[in-house]
Parts: sequence; C-alpha cells; structure tokens
Amino acid sequence: MKVWYATRVLFGRSMLHILRSPDTIITVLITPVMLMLLFAFVFGGAIHIGSGNYVNYLVPGIELIAIASGTAYTSLRLFYDRQKGMFARFQTMPVSRASILWAHVLTSLISNAISVVLIIGIAFIMGFRTSAGVLQWLAVGGILALFTLAMTWLAVIPGLTATSIDGASAFAYPLIFLPFISSAFVPTATMPTIVRVFAQNQPVTALVDSVRALFNSTPIGNEIWSALAWCVGITIVAYFIAMRAYRRFQ
Repeated sequence: MKVWYATRVLFGRSMLHILRSPDTIITVLITPVMLMLLFAFVFGGAIHIGSGNYVNYLVPGIELIAIASGTAYTSLRLFYDRQKGMFARFQTMPVSRASILWAHVLTSLISNAISVVLIIGIAFIMGFRTSAGVLQWLAVGGILALFTLAMTWLAVIPGLTATSIDGASAFAYPLIFLPFISSAFVPTATMPTIVRVFAQNQPVTALVDSVRALFNSTPIGNEIWSALAWCVGITIVAYFIAMRAYRRFQ
C-alpha cells in the first residue's frame, strides 16, 4: 500500500478518535481558554505590562499551552495503539511502517492548528487586536506549526516507550508549566534574578516574544532565530530518538 494512501487512511482514523473523545476537546480547547479568561479578567488588573491590551500580551503563551496539551494526546494515542496490538496487526498487512507514525504526526498538526484558530477567535471576542499583515500571520502560523512538530515528535517517544498511561502523558506536564516561567504572562524583568535568567534563556520566551512582535508589527530581533533554533533542534533530536524506539516494533 502506498505511503500517502496509508497515511491518509490512518490520519482519518485518528481524527475520528478525536471527534469521539470529548475529554480531548475539553483539555485541548477549554482549559487554555479558561486560563486566558482567568488571567485577562481576574489577574490582569494586578499585572503591569506597560501600555497595551493585556489580552494581546496573553495570546501567544496561551497558544503554546494549547499546543503542548494537544500533543500529549499524540503520546496517548500511540500508547493505546501499541497496547491494543495495532502495530503487530499492521505488520501482517501491506501497510507502510512509516505511515503509522506520520498519520499520528499529521493528526497532531491538523488538530492543534484547529485549536489555535479557535482560541484566536475567542481571543478576538475578548478584545484581542492585531496590526499584523498577511506575511506576519503566515510567519506566526509557521512558528506555531514548527513548535507543534517539535512537541509532537517529542510526544512520540513516550508513546512508544512508556509502560503505563501515566508515563505516556507525564511528559506534557513540564511543557505546559514552562510558559508560566517565561514572558508569557508577565515581563521577565519583574522576576527574581535566578528565575529571570532561566526564563530569558528557555525556548518558550523566545517563541512568545517572536509571536507577540509579529502580532504587534514590531521589530522581532534575534528572538526569532533563537525560537527557530530551539524548534528545529528539538525536532531533529526527538525524531531520531523516536525512530530508534520505533524500530523495535518492526
């Protein structure tokens, strides 16, 4: 069976699983939206970011949290397929081995893109405004897609190696927590020295600052190169580790 055809069929199967799983939709969409509402309308009045709309300040970090929580389900779906013997079953069929993993990766990219669009739509209702043009929107989409790809391949690793459901999903917790120690919710300048040094040199801050600058049509600076380097580096390393783990099932 051709790789593209098998990938398309398996991608459709994974998307159906998402549509039939209300807890996935709640976790990936509702939780980030609730965080956005909480920070914008409860904590926002006590947080000083200078001039500008605090909802505008929030959106990039909320998007990254949504993507991080969304990619956790890639790990869980792989774990369930492995536990139910799907990998062994596919080995007896004329299905490309690469299609199994790429279908899960494609599912993650598409489902997270839908979540990102919906969250931005809700943010507009809350007062989010942007002066970004078409090129800036495309750049934002590219950065978020690259971040999703990096997190997805990272999620594939525990999906293939974990021995329990908790182990398959636990990797996402630090990723979801990272935006809270970054410039996603408050300026890093307000943090104690040790925390500030960590916050300014971790990937989420570079990603958030890059997306925020694109939305505001302000100069990006070197943050975007740092963000791209983090995403590409994580993708390459995670891909090779994931493929090494996947070879055990072939």
